[in-house]
Amino acid sequence: MRAALRLYPGRVGYRFLLWFAVGAHFAFLAYGVFGGFLSWRWPRTIWLHLVCVLWLVAIVVFAWRCPLTWLEDHSRAHLGRPPRVGGFLDNHVAGVFYPHGQEAAARLIVGLIVLTSWVGLIVLQAQYANASS
Repeated sequence: MRAALRLYPGRVGYRFLLWFAVGAHFAFLAYGVFGGFLSWRWPRTIWLHLVCVLWLVAIVVFAWRCPLTWLEDHSRAHLGRPPRVGGFLDNHVAGVFYPHGQEAAARLIVGLIVLTSWVGLIVLQAQYANASS
């Protein structure tokens, strides 16, 4: 057992970082898509959601490399695995949540979900303002 531990120092740590990066990606993406609905209950969180959505749009539009993708690839390299081609959406979302090749439709649906949450917040705020006066 000790020999095995000496042969693989840090493997557990890098495996944890790999799973953390993937889990954080999913959490961030879920908040980016559905976080606007949380602002219906906690309106001040809309600013955090706006920043999140702007980051997601920038990643897609400018093809930036997300720091979590770098962490995932770095961890994979230390585990002796090759880095994945493409980003998180290509490797973990496409083909699971929407068919490969349907990125434009998926982006449209995500945009509609985000806009729906924001419009819903505006409507709720207007109703609250009318009820208060």
